[in-house]
Amino acid sequence: MTEEPGNKKDAKNTAPETEGDGMDQVDLGPLIKITPYLKTLPTAVGKFRRLHLEKSPDSSSPPKLPDPQLSTSLEGPFGLGPLVFPAFQRFNNIDFFTFWYFLLVTAHGAVFALVDYCLKKIDKEFSLSEKERLIMDYSDYHASFLVAVLIAHYGGRGNRSKWMAASAFILGIASIIFALIFYKYEIIKPVEKSEELCIEEQHRTMSGCRALMLPHRTECIHLFILGQYLHGITGMPLYILGVTFIFDHVPTFSAGLYLAICDAAQLLGYLLGFVISSWPPPQHGNPNEDENEIQFRKFQQNWWSGFFSVAVLSWCTFLPLLCFPCRLPGAHKLRFEKEKEPPSFDKRLKNKEYGPSLKDMVQTTKCLLKNPLLICYSLCKTTESLTFKGSMSFVPIYLQNQFLITPSVASMLTGLILIPGLAIGHFVGGLIVDRLEMSCKNKIRFTVVTSTIALVLFILILFVECETVKFAGINEDYDGSGNLGNLTAPCNEKCACPSSIYASVCGRDDTEYFSPCFAGCRASKFLHNEKAYYNCSCIKQGLTNADTEGDFVDAVSGKCSNKCHTLPLFFAFFFSSILFSNLSSIPVTITILQSAPANLNSLSLGITYTIWRIGGSIFAPLAFDVSIARACIYWNINECGIKERCWIHNKSKMVYIVMGL
Repeated sequence: MTEEPGNKKDAKNTAPETEGDGMDQVDLGPLIKITPYLKTLPTAVGKFRRLHLEKSPDSSSPPKLPDPQLSTSLEGPFGLGPLVFPAFQRFNNIDFFTFWYFLLVTAHGAVFALVDYCLKKIDKEFSLSEKERLIMDYSDYHASFLVAVLIAHYGGRGNRSKWMAASAFILGIASIIFALIFYKYEIIKPVEKSEELCIEEQHRTMSGCRALMLPHRTECIHLFILGQYLHGITGMPLYILGVTFIFDHVPTFSAGLYLAICDAAQLLGYLLGFVISSWPPPQHGNPNEDENEIQFRKFQQNWWSGFFSVAVLSWCTFLPLLCFPCRLPGAHKLRFEKEKEPPSFDKRLKNKEYGPSLKDMVQTTKCLLKNPLLICYSLCKTTESLTFKGSMSFVPIYLQNQFLITPSVASMLTGLILIPGLAIGHFVGGLIVDRLEMSCKNKIRFTVVTSTIALVLFILILFVECETVKFAGINEDYDGSGNLGNLTAPCNEKCACPSSIYASVCGRDDTEYFSPCFAGCRASKFLHNEKAYYNCSCIKQGLTNADTEGDFVDAVSGKCSNKCHTLPLFFAFFFSSILFSNLSSIPVTITILQSAPANLNSLSLGITYTIWRIGGSIFAPLAFDVSIARACIYWNINECGIKERCWIHNKSKMVYIVMGL
């Protein structure tokens, strides 16, 4: 490129025009003239937008490439083998690749949410043992742990876009397997809600243990585990090879924004899956219909149709990803420019070459494991994942016990606060890295500061409390006639009340009861759009009010009000803490990529995911289960003697568990 003679005056105020530098020509003159007249926040915003232009390296003279033939040897056209069309070459760029990668990651994230929700239903209907539930829940983590380093080693040396195309195809197969479970087998029986009134034991029909065992139980469990394994395998090419492919084809100062968009795709997919799985099932059809097969498919339609939609979306990305070359045009030149940047890794690894054999993989892995920065940031990614998993497990339970919210509403509020907080945190963190062009030291400082602020906000949650409501059998002993920890008392012992349905009622004595049966209620009717209960043998105190027909109401459905108005404050602290704790997610990812040479960054990510999955598939399940078991006050034990779920938790213990996240 030659410089015009008359442009020497403007050389200082105009960004040099170079091929492949990733910057558009921007006239900063008007903005600079306006800036002195702006005040406070507008001034900061204006400067923030110009940082990446002012700090970009001077590339007025193009770099000298050591080997022009090598620079284009792996850069190919957009096409499928010999089928290359000139009109399609406009799509042979990183932006078009990011678009299809975004769709594929969205589909993968949607499966996460659908699987999490469906597993809760299967656990409830199949009465899974603790071992079965752990295997079904964490089998995808186990599969990721097994293949992470292998995929990073071999995939990083090959065509990474074709590895992701294979992931798209396998993800579709995994989604079809999940859909088949709910399309072919009856998992959830659409039973009518029964009002649990006090009925004498001789008049109550009790289902035996065999009646709880649904057919095809073994087939459903095996298919679910197979789908989980395939889902775990498909994630590794996406989150290892896809990230490194994007990082290698964008300037370093733009990598933060690209990776933030891709990270937001997974959270967007999780949100879509959460909405699909939480959508109310269709109403029952004609009760006179004998087509039971059609009926259960309608009731389970949300799940199998959601998985089918994910399969279609993932397969739509298969062909475009298959057409991308090993390297996009300009990749070698961009890589050579990155090599001129100050290295942030062990210089002994700079010129290290390793072969494709397993022995070479083991030796290189040992070298990378000696890097304390890589191990530290791998643990940061592990804690980030465990925070998300733990929040989705514990926060709904905490809301149910602390603020007396129903389970469905608690799960919905948790998802609506947690997922946007994660997405905004990832995106803003990537945007900050993109604009400020942080060095590795600054990224470490940024991580420490944001994590400290998040910890302080988590501590503030301790001070958001509500008055404890009296609960019969839990913290109230039925006016001295019963025992704490036992829902059965002399006033309801003849009712033979089951504990399989949690339908709390609030008595006129301002005491909450597990169900109308445990309150000893023998009659009910609707009063002003709510259920009212009468003749309750366990409720003897409090003011009595007569309804329009002259009957005295003893209890109404729902939880007793504790007059607590601190729920918005809890969500403010919780959302802010999630936001600050995830601001460092993209800086951590970029630091991991920069902590090794370009030819080893895929393997460094593979090691990160291996450490991540060890913590997620081994230690996390044990920690979560022990914590839930210790915080539980009342378990539901079915006729087979299996603990199905915990209905009531200790509020104080849940506070410290949420703090530990």
